[in-house]
Amino acid sequence: MKTAEDVQVSVFGVRHLSPGGARHLLEYLDRVQPTAVLIEGPSDATDMIGDLVHPSTVPPVAVLAFTDDMPVRTALWPFAVYSPELQAMRWAAKHRALCQLIDLPSGAALALQDLRRRSEEERSGRKGGAEEAAPDSAAAGEEAAADRADEAEGGSGLPASGETPAAEPEGEEELEPGGAGGRSVYERIAELAGEHDYETYWERHYEHNANPDTYRESILAFSAEMRSLGEERERAEQPQEHAYNHVREAYMRRRILAAVEAGHDPEKIVVVCGAYHAAALERPAGGAMTDEELAALPSRGSKLTLMPYSYYRLSSLSGYGAGNGAPHYFQLMWEAIEAGKPDELPRLYLSTAARNLRAAGTHRSTAEVIEAVRLAEGLASLHGGSAPTLLELRDAAQTLLGRGELSVVAESLARVDIGTEIGSLAEGVSQTPLQDDLNRELKRLKLTRYKTAVATDLSLDLRENRRVSSEEAAFLDLNRSFLFHRLALLEIPFVHAKPGGGERAIWAEDWVIQWTPEAEIRVVESTLLGETIEVACAYKLREKLEACASIAQASALIGVAVRCGMTAQMEDGRRVLQALAADSRDVAQIAAAAASLAGVIAYGDIRRADTAPLVPLLEQLFYRGCLYLSDAANCSDEAAYGMVDAMSDLNRIAQEHDDAVDAPLWAQELSGLSERDDRNPKLSGFACALLLERGEMDAQRCAEEVSRRLSPGIPADLGAGWFEGLSMRNRYALLSRMSLWEQLNDYINSLDNDEFKRALVFLRRAFSSFSPHEKTMIAETLGELWGVSGEQAAEILTGDLKEEEDKMLDELNDFDFGDF
Repeated sequence: MKTAEDVQVSVFGVRHLSPGGARHLLEYLDRVQPTAVLIEGPSDATDMIGDLVHPSTVPPVAVLAFTDDMPVRTALWPFAVYSPELQAMRWAAKHRALCQLIDLPSGAALALQDLRRRSEEERSGRKGGAEEAAPDSAAAGEEAAADRADEAEGGSGLPASGETPAAEPEGEEELEPGGAGGRSVYERIAELAGEHDYETYWERHYEHNANPDTYRESILAFSAEMRSLGEERERAEQPQEHAYNHVREAYMRRRILAAVEAGHDPEKIVVVCGAYHAAALERPAGGAMTDEELAALPSRGSKLTLMPYSYYRLSSLSGYGAGNGAPHYFQLMWEAIEAGKPDELPRLYLSTAARNLRAAGTHRSTAEVIEAVRLAEGLASLHGGSAPTLLELRDAAQTLLGRGELSVVAESLARVDIGTEIGSLAEGVSQTPLQDDLNRELKRLKLTRYKTAVATDLSLDLRENRRVSSEEAAFLDLNRSFLFHRLALLEIPFVHAKPGGGERAIWAEDWVIQWTPEAEIRVVESTLLGETIEVACAYKLREKLEACASIAQASALIGVAVRCGMTAQMEDGRRVLQALAADSRDVAQIAAAAASLAGVIAYGDIRRADTAPLVPLLEQLFYRGCLYLSDAANCSDEAAYGMVDAMSDLNRIAQEHDDAVDAPLWAQELSGLSERDDRNPKLSGFACALLLERGEMDAQRCAEEVSRRLSPGIPADLGAGWFEGLSMRNRYALLSRMSLWEQLNDYINSLDNDEFKRALVFLRRAFSSFSPHEKTMIAETLGELWGVSGEQAAEILTGDLKEEEDKMLDELNDFDFGDF
C-alpha cells in the first residue's frame, strides 16, 4: 500500500496567457478525466470560479484582492480567454469535477508582500521608499517579481500584481539563475536555439508545438532543471524571494494533500500551476505546510472582488510584468486553434493589419497580404519552425505592408498585437457595493456604452431640457456632471475634464471618458470610504475639510461640493471657511477665496444649489479684502503681481455682485491707494487704472495724478513702476489720452543717464505685454509729440534693433541697481 510520502499527482505546468498551453491542457484533461482540478491562485477566491466560468462573463477579467484597512494594498490575478487556468476551470465546470484554487489566501499573500517589501527596503537602505512612492498599490510588481522567473521560462501560473509600473522588478538578471557576462540564462537559451529572443524561442517551441505529450513532459523537465540551476543562487542573493516561493509551495502541497484525504484518487487529480512550481508539486507530501506553520502565517484583513480587465493592461506596454506584449495576437491564435485551423493565423494576422491600414487611409492590396504571408512562412522555415512567430509576422508586415518602413505599419500592428478588448462580468455577479453603485449610476445615466478602452468625448449642457417629459431626462446632463465630479473627487480615473476655453458658457462642460483597470481598482479601494459613490464622496470631503488650513482651500472645497451636488458638505465648507476667514489678513488669499465663492454663487442656479447661505460669507470676505488692501499694498515688487490678481478679483466681484457687497467701500479704498506715495507704486498705478475703468476718476484728476507721478525729480523706479501698474488695464483708453504721453515724454527727458537706465527696466516690462498693434499706436502718438510723421516714427520704433542696441540692452539686463 502506498504511504503518504508516495503520493504523486499529475502536474501540468503552464505559462500564464498561453493559448498553446491552454490547448494542451484541455487535451490532457480530456485524456485523464480527473475528478479534481487544482489551480494555482488565491484559495479564498475559489467561490468566484462559478462567476468566472459563467457563460455571460467575457474575458479579460481579473480577481482583485484588497486590504480592508489603510493603507490600501491590492493584488491582481488576471485571466484572458486563452489563460490555461480559466480553460481548466471551464473544463471542470463542464465535467462536474471539483475545482479549487490552492495558492496562499489573498490576506496572507498581501501580508507577506508587505514583509518582503520592508525587508528589501532595509537591505537596500531605502526603508519607507516604496510606501511613499506608491501608497495605494501594495502589490506593485511584488508578485510579478516572484513569478517573473516562471513567466520567462514558460510559466507564471496566476501572478498577483499591483498596478504601479514603477515598482516592477528592475531586471531579469536579479531573478534569473545562471547569468554569465551580464546575460540571463533565458537569453543564452534563445542564443543557443538561434532565436532573436526568448519570447520567440518560447512561441516557436511551445505555442506552435502540436505534440501534446512533448509539451507537458518538456515543461516538467524544464522546471526541474531551472530550479536546480537557480535554487542555490536565489537562496543566497534573494532570500526573501526564495522564502516566499517556499511558503507558497508548502501551502499548495497542503491543499493537494487535503484533496487526497477528501477521497480523490491521486491519479485523478490534476494540478495546474506555473511552470516554475511544477517540479515541486508532483509529490506533495514532501514539505507540505503543517498546522503550526499555517497558524503562524501572517495575514492582513482582505476582501476579494471580480473586475473587468483590458488587453492594454495585459500588454507589456503597461508595465505589467507577468503579462505579454501581444494579448490580442494570442487571442487570434486561440481562436484559430479552437476553429481547428491554427495554420490560418498568419493570414488572419496580416489581413487584419492590412484592414487597419485601409481604415487609416493607407491602401494595401490583397496581393501584398498574400506575399507577406509567404514571406513570414519562409522566415519561419529558415528557423526550422512549423509556423511563423509574431516576430516573423511583424517583419513580413513591415517589409510588404510597410514597404520597408516600420512607421507606416506601427499603429496598425499595435492594434492587432494589443487590441482594445475590455472584459465584462455577468449581470448580478457579486462585486463590492461601490462597484455595484457605480454600475447602477452608469446605467441610470445612460453611460454604460462609454465604459470602453477607447477615449470618447462627451459634452454636457447643464441647463434643464424642456423638450422632455420626465425630470430625470430633463436634468440628465446635470446628473452626469454630478457623477463625473464625484469620480474626480475620489480620484477614479474614468473621466477627465477637458480644459474649457474662455468662450465656453457657464452651463457647458467637456469631458473625456475612458475605462481602465486602474479606474476599477480605485473604485474598489474607495469602498473603504463608503458603500455608495455619494457616501464615499461625503467622507472624502469631510476629511479634506478637517485638514483644511487656508481659506483658499476651504473655498475651493465649497466649489467641489457644489459641483458634486452635495449640499450638506457645502454647508460644512461654509462653516470652515468662515472660521478661517475670521483671523486672516492675507488679501491675496481672501480675494482668491472670495472669487471662488462668487463663482459658486454665480453658477449655483445652473446646478440647482441653494447658494443663499454663501452670500453673507462673500460679503464678509469682500469687506475684509477692502479693509486690508492698503496695508497689503506695502509689499515688494515681486509680491505686487499677486496683489494685482487679488485686486482684479475684488474689482470683478464689486461689479458682478454689487447688490451683495459694499461696492462704494471698494471704490473708496481704491481711491485711497491710488493717492498713497508710501505703497508699492505699481499697485497705486493699478488702482488708478481700475478707477478709470469704473468711471470713478475723471480726466482732470487723472491728468493731475499723471503729472504728479511722472514729474521731474520723481525717482526712476517709482515713476516707471507707477506707469507699469497704470498700463495693466484699459489700454485703449490710455492710448487716447495725449496728456499722459506728453507727461511720460517730459518725464523721460528729465532723467539723467543712470536714472534713464533704471526707468528703462520698468518701462520695458510695462510695454512687453502690449500687442504689436498697441505698440504701433503708441509709436504714432509719440511721432506727433516729436513733430515727425507717425508712420515714420512707428517704423523706426517698432523695427528690429541694431547689433549695438541689442548689446546695450543685454548689458542693461545685468545692470546692478544696488548702488543707486
